[in-house]
Amino acid sequence: MAAALALFVEKGYAATRLDDVAARAGVSKGTLYLYFDNKEALFKAVIQEDTLREMEDVEALVARHSGSARGALEALLTIWWQRSSQGASVGILKLMVAEAGNFPEVARYYHDTVTARARELLRGIVARGIEEGEFRPVDLESTTDVLVAPILMLSIWGHSLGSFSALEQNPENYLKAYLSLLFDGGLLAAPTP
Repeated sequence: MAAALALFVEKGYAATRLDDVAARAGVSKGTLYLYFDNKEALFKAVIQEDTLREMEDVEALVARHSGSARGALEALLTIWWQRSSQGASVGILKLMVAEAGNFPEVARYYHDTVTARARELLRGIVARGIEEGEFRPVDLESTTDVLVAPILMLSIWGHSLGSFSALEQNPENYLKAYLSLLFDGGLLAAPTP
């Protein structure tokens, strides 16, 4: 699994061959076929092992959170930034952005098992904040997409075109500015007089 993840991130989905995965893992190609029918099955297993385990951790954290909706949303966005900006997670994200059009079945799997769950977590926190009067009423679907976009962009930028930019972005400052704009700029409900 670790060998497959590394190769998918390094070479992309299309260029990763099962022979290369087997060689990097130090096993025969036949051994891979004992566990995985094809490259798509291997990729899905990598998503299960890496990304879905992290998703379960984040879901548990949100379920345990007993504070404000703002606190839950801020914690969730911060954790996603930290996890999506490091290691293999960002590689999988870049891979999905780059290869979704070429491999729609793989992209659909990622969407259904990762993206849809992440959106539901965010949507639930915002809905709770609205119900409790902490957040102003907003369109939940659009707001969920708007909440995700800056985190995704920072992750992708930092591990792609950002390395060529003359302006180096400080991720912590970016995240602080994003959260300030989010909360101070409009999501919070106006205090009642």
